[in-house]
Amino acid sequence: MKAVLFDLDGTLIDTAADFIRIIQQMCRDEQRDVVDAEQIRMQVSEGARAMVKLVYPELNIDDATFLAHRQRFLDLYQQNIVVDTDLFAGMYPLLEMLEQQQIPWGIVTNKPRGLTELLLAKLNLTERCAVLVCPEDVTRTKPDPEPMFLAAKQLNLAAEDIIYVGDHPRDIDAGRHAQMYTILAAYGYLPAEHRHDLNTWQADCIIETVPQLQQVLAQKLS
Repeated sequence: MKAVLFDLDGTLIDTAADFIRIIQQMCRDEQRDVVDAEQIRMQVSEGARAMVKLVYPELNIDDATFLAHRQRFLDLYQQNIVVDTDLFAGMYPLLEMLEQQQIPWGIVTNKPRGLTELLLAKLNLTERCAVLVCPEDVTRTKPDPEPMFLAAKQLNLAAEDIIYVGDHPRDIDAGRHAQMYTILAAYGYLPAEHRHDLNTWQADCIIETVPQLQQVLAQKLS
């Protein structure tokens, strides 16, 4: 293995606290029942629509009112993108290990590029990240393997020489379809309906903690 790619939210960076703060504040502003924090956390990897749907379950996602609420959510997030957000505990030493071994690492995410670049800049990761692939860069996003092949091309590596780490079935599907070595980050924002049997994801490896991930990467990259 010659490089490591990460999903963003729930794998590399722990963004849930900021999403929880914003969604719960929207509930209070609208005098609605406050959504449970764990319920929000499990929806982070599903994107803005899924989280806003927690506040307004009665609205159709294509409804103009729903879209206005979604835009408000995105505006609030962009204005306060790193309040309680940081890398998962143990991730800084992991990235330092990769950099010391001159192993390039990057990100393949379904998060919009504008928000992703702002987040990376706030965390001083922009220059350290060797490749960044976002939805705007491809015609088909994860679980399609197109973003994975683009990242491999930009790294000038064969996809099968790359490790991909993610916390959602679409991450593992995209990595597998690109013939990458896939690692399921079970510490992440696993969707409730997919938690019962992680083996069905068909990842090459399942890890429970970031230190365990570092151990696996050290073995695969040696």
